[in-house]
Amino acid sequence: MERMTRDEDMIPNVLAERYASSAMCRIWSREEKVRRERLLWIEVMKAQSRHGVDISRDQIGRYEQQVEKVDLQAIDERERTLKHDVKARIEEFNHLAGLELVHLGLTSRDITENVELVQIRDALKVVQSQAIGVLKTLAKKIDLYRNLVVVGRSHNVPAQLTTLGKRFASIADELLFALERLDSLIERLPLRGLRGPVGTTQDLHDLVGEGAVKVESEIAESLDFKRFLDSTGQIYPRSIDFEVLSTLVQLSAAPANLAILVRLMSGAGLLSEGFKVGQVGSSAMPHKVNARSSERINGLAVVLKGYLSMATEMSGDQWNEGDVSCSVVRRVALPDAFFAIDGILQTASTVISEIEIFHETIVREVEEQLPFTSTTRLLMEAVKRGMGRENAHRLIQKHSLSALERTRRGERHSFFADLGADSDFPLSADESFSMAIDYRDLLGDSANQIDRVLLRIEGLPKVSPTIFEEIR
Repeated sequence: MERMTRDEDMIPNVLAERYASSAMCRIWSREEKVRRERLLWIEVMKAQSRHGVDISRDQIGRYEQQVEKVDLQAIDERERTLKHDVKARIEEFNHLAGLELVHLGLTSRDITENVELVQIRDALKVVQSQAIGVLKTLAKKIDLYRNLVVVGRSHNVPAQLTTLGKRFASIADELLFALERLDSLIERLPLRGLRGPVGTTQDLHDLVGEGAVKVESEIAESLDFKRFLDSTGQIYPRSIDFEVLSTLVQLSAAPANLAILVRLMSGAGLLSEGFKVGQVGSSAMPHKVNARSSERINGLAVVLKGYLSMATEMSGDQWNEGDVSCSVVRRVALPDAFFAIDGILQTASTVISEIEIFHETIVREVEEQLPFTSTTRLLMEAVKRGMGRENAHRLIQKHSLSALERTRRGERHSFFADLGADSDFPLSADESFSMAIDYRDLLGDSANQIDRVLLRIEGLPKVSPTIFEEIR
């Protein structure tokens, strides 16, 4: 099937055009890939000339002058005849320079695989900066709301008290852990090397002899890689792609959990992710104020996991020294996975920055739930006064469930009075009430946990305040 080249015939990449930043789109654009391939060919020619191949400085210069002249239509026309994408790009570059000196001793994957690893490395660095940016933005909210008490929930029902800052700190802690993995991956990511059709580097050895290893090392250094794979076939192991995409999925987890938090709290009327003048929540219901950006984060997280599933299928499915059954999968999965995480992190930063907290509603909920969120404290105090834990648990449960039932019927409850009047319970009504009323004393070690998270975020590198672009 012929590739369509006319602008009006092109089907857009929704992830790239709607959600991804221009920086990420640029890394994965066709033009940029062609440009990077040409730069790699030039670096190979330079290294080969240093090890005995008859390529002059002037000849290399002629290629250097053509690097930016990327005519995709001309390349596509060549491919329609050749039925080979890399051969089409070789012939186009040679045609522009008027020479035939690129790709000596190489096979197609010597170019495409190494360039793809450069693209992955550079895209990971964009993600790294964006993740740090999210954490820096989140740190401001953690500190701002560190003392704002909210009703904590387990199984999405009221449990104990926490603070909104503590909730945000838990999101940040998860993202910090994922960032450590990302940092390690960027540090460890290898270049494939110049290995030829089956990975033996035979053709490059025929060209430059023992200098082949030095050529590889010089290429790795020129591309700013600390290492290349010691032994690989024509293609590098697709388990590397799996690690890359699984790292992106792990990075998406914290923003996805943040999005669910915002959606749940928004539905309870406790906060809003921000609603701009002129914005519409529903075409049918004028009152609707939806958490649409948070919903986008969760949707993109599902998309990203789909690409991880594709990478999982490629991992461990390699035939001998390599085949090309993975090509179509990787052409889709690699760039689109990065577009998805790009959109997730950008949107998360926007949600965090624009979040609106409804303090009065939060305080009202805390006060309504206060008797029940203090039951574990009463349980511990009863134990300290000599009552068996299970007996204390059963007694407190009896009176708390009775109070909840009254509340559901719209009646006033008398939890503390009923509990204090029970002769089996060792605390009076006043003692129980006094232990619960100062709810800021029911937050455990939250403050120290927040401080530890903020200290780790403070130690992260600075990022440009413009790292996040507007969603296009």
